[in-house]
Amino acid sequence: SFYLCSCVVFLWQVSCLKCYTCVFPAISPLDCLKFPLECPAGQRCLSSVATGRRGALQMTMYEKSCAVNSQCGLSGQKYASGVFFNYTNVCCDTDLCNEATAVAALIWRGLMLWMLPALGLLLA
Repeated sequence: SFYLCSCVVFLWQVSCLKCYTCVFPAISPLDCLKFPLECPAGQRCLSSVATGRRGALQMTMYEKSCAVNSQCGLSGQKYASGVFFNYTNVCCDTDLCNEATAVAALIWRGLMLWMLPALGLLLA
């Protein structure tokens, strides 16, 4: 759904945040960067990362959206695709600021994949 941002404070127009959006359970953080959305007045940008395990397979899911303050800083569990995921919500207050977590996750995951063979050699 679309929201109109219409904040007026002392006759000055206050612009609302633009945030990246994708709905849990997105499996790639890049999916979340395709759909910036103008948030309703007073909302912040949210980035949530959730990890879960099904047998030996660990899964990571991403959510990005506009959020009210009560959603910010929360941690807990979500259930999707037959798996319980532990999640953490982080909020920020500048346009498109909820991109950073996705980029950091990609860099970290790439670094870990690159380091695994080297770690195997050290432990052998």
